[in-house]
Amino acid sequence: MHPHPSAEKEAAKGVTFGLAAYVMWGCFPLFFALFDGVPAVEILTHRILWSCLFLVLLISLLKRWAPVKTALGQPRLLARVLLCALLIAFNWGIYIYAVESKHVLQASLGYFLTPLVNVALGVMVLHETLKRLQLVALGLASIGIAAQFTLLGELPWISLLLALSFGGYGLFRKQVALDGLSGLFVETLLLLPLALIALTWLSASGVSHFLAEEPHITGLLLASGVLTALPLMAFAGAARRLRLATLGFLMYINPTLQFFIALLVFGEPLSKVQLATFVFIWAGLALYSWSTWQSRPRSAPTASEETV
Repeated sequence: MHPHPSAEKEAAKGVTFGLAAYVMWGCFPLFFALFDGVPAVEILTHRILWSCLFLVLLISLLKRWAPVKTALGQPRLLARVLLCALLIAFNWGIYIYAVESKHVLQASLGYFLTPLVNVALGVMVLHETLKRLQLVALGLASIGIAAQFTLLGELPWISLLLALSFGGYGLFRKQVALDGLSGLFVETLLLLPLALIALTWLSASGVSHFLAEEPHITGLLLASGVLTALPLMAFAGAARRLRLATLGFLMYINPTLQFFIALLVFGEPLSKVQLATFVFIWAGLALYSWSTWQSRPRSAPTASEETV
C-alpha cells in the first residue's frame, strides 16, 4: 500500500527543513571564522543577547507566548531550564573557541561523538539497557579516543567537552516540556543577565568590539542572534514531519560538513592517528545507526507520532 500523497508531500517538506537545518549548522565554522580577533567570550555574549531579542520578535509574530508564560510561572521547571541554558552556553563557547583556534576537526569529532555520548548517558543516568550493537559502537568510539590519547599523549578535549555538554543538554532538555523555539527563548532569557554583565564589563574595560572601528564586526555580532534561531526553526519543521530515526541520519550532515570545511577550507592537518580516531568513531556510528534503523517501527507514523 502506497503512502498518501499528502503524507509524501509532508515528508518531503520535512527532509527539506532537516537538510536546511543541518547544512546551516554544518556551515557555522565559516561564519564564526569571520570574527577575526574577537574573543570567544564576547561573541558568546552577543549571541545570547541578540538571540534573546530576535526570539522576542519571532515569538510575538508567531503568537507563541502561552508556553513561555507557563514556563516562567514554574520555578521548578525554570531550574531545569537554567541547567540546560548553562550547558548550551558552555557548548556554544567551546565551539566558538574551537573555530577561532583552528580546531574545527576536533569540533567535527565532538558532534560525531554526541549520539554515542547520548547512549552512554542513557545507561549511566537513566539506567537504560543497551543492545549488543550499541555496546560495540560505544566500544569502537572508546578505542578511537584511547588510541589518540595513547599515541599522541593528549585527549581531544575540545571534542569531549562538546560531546559531553551537548549530550548533557539533550538529556536534561528531554525532561523540559517546552518546544524548541520557546525553550531556546527561555534559556537565552535566563542567560541574559550574565550576558548584560559581560557586555557592561567589556564596554567599561574598553575592549568591546561592538560599535567600534570595524562596522562589519558589529553586523556579524548582530547576525549571530538570527543565525542561532534560523536552523532551530528549520529543525522544528523537520521534527514535526519526520521520524526521529530519519532525523538521526540527517544529523550526520552537520559534522560531515565541518570535517570537510576543516580540511578543504581551513587547511587543518589530519594526522594518521586522528584519522584512525575518526574511522573508529565512524564505524561505531554506522553500527549505532544500523541498530536504530533495525528497531524502528514498521508501521506508518500516526499524526501524534509526527508531532514533536
